[in-house]
Amino acid sequence: MEDVIDQLRELNEPVPVPLELPDEELLVEIEEQLLISIPSEFREFLLKVSDVVYGRLEPVTVSDPQSHTYLPEVAAVAWSMGLPRELIPICADGDDYYAVAQDGEVVLWADGELTEETWDSVWTWARDVWLDT
Repeated sequence: MEDVIDQLRELNEPVPVPLELPDEELLVEIEEQLLISIPSEFREFLLKVSDVVYGRLEPVTVSDPQSHTYLPEVAAVAWSMGLPRELIPICADGDDYYAVAQDGEVVLWADGELTEETWDSVWTWARDVWLDT
């Protein structure tokens, strides 16, 4: 995990208005909006690297409600398209979504259904998908 964090920090692209990292209090507010708890590794991901901008994929963020990557909005759209409600989207890729289950496993939801592609954690997903795209 620390290696992935270091690599993301190193590759972070400068942007005109950088995002801020959330605090625990904000994540509690987000959980209240979503009506679902955020799994611990995803919580850590949001706290440590949700301000990183890198590559073509744009993982969800929680600091700016006006952002197109704002988790409650991304989740509402994903759930309305059929993503199972017990999954929390971590990244939209066109009409497909990478989402995290309550046990921390990340799945790919594509073409309206869950695929066989899974990653054991958000950190594995970040290394194998986000950093590799």
